[in-house]
Amino acid sequence: MPLDPDLQERLRRVLSSLEVMLPRPVDPIDWSRCHAASFRRHALAGVLEPVPALDGLALADLHGIEEQKRVVEENTRQFVAGYPANNVLLWGTRGTGKSSLVRALLGTYAGEGLRIIQVDKDDLVHLPAIVDAVRRQPYRFVLFSDDVSFEVGESSYKMLKSALDGSVYAPPDNVLIYVTSNRRHMLPEFETDNLGALIHRGEIHHGEAAEEKISLSGRFGIWVAFHAFSREQYLAVARQWAEKLWERRGLPPAWSKEAEEAATAWSLAKGDQSGRIAYQFASHWVGRALLRAQGG
Repeated sequence: MPLDPDLQERLRRVLSSLEVMLPRPVDPIDWSRCHAASFRRHALAGVLEPVPALDGLALADLHGIEEQKRVVEENTRQFVAGYPANNVLLWGTRGTGKSSLVRALLGTYAGEGLRIIQVDKDDLVHLPAIVDAVRRQPYRFVLFSDDVSFEVGESSYKMLKSALDGSVYAPPDNVLIYVTSNRRHMLPEFETDNLGALIHRGEIHHGEAAEEKISLSGRFGIWVAFHAFSREQYLAVARQWAEKLWERRGLPPAWSKEAEEAATAWSLAKGDQSGRIAYQFASHWVGRALLRAQGG
């Protein structure tokens, strides 16, 4: 018996709506070719999508954070070799190379089996599904979440805490978690956190509330702090980036007193003298010089 035309039209509209909500088909990732992926959440599900190209960043490109590089690279080498290693929290001043360091590790150790899956903070609730997708792969995966901060009680906060604690959702041996944050404890901190046993806004067991604020960060085996650059560090990094940008174009590296003064003025205008600002200045300075050389 043929369907009523009106019913057919309504069914067509329903199916069209469902099609929009469903994730597009994605082929299984070939990890032998793909070194990085990102988790993308859709209306009804989430999928791992390959990241087709890397930015070519190397550990040698990162300056002013030698000790931080040493600590994180050593832990990553242990992990890649199949030895015990720790989850890592990279925290501190913005623009000092936290996320760049993780990307540079991939460029260095992808050939030895390192893979990275980037997971947004809000998608950390899907950690069990992400881990299940790679637990039987013969590679070593870093689940990387960048620029993370929470409010106590968020579902992502609870899931990450559970995973780091090694409880029900503990990742397998071939998975570690690396997180970057501008906050040491990834949670907002207030002056009232230091009131000790004083009652604050009805909080009777204030010490327990304060303990909760450090309980997440305490579950990372390694903390790596990134601090603001001094003026000397900033100028050194700006010069190194400028020279590298010249060299990438087959030109002799150039730096001058004028460039140093311009780099200082650039940082003052930005109100910051981090590695990120140094790279931005170098791109501006070298790009402008090349354009002028062409008569632009």
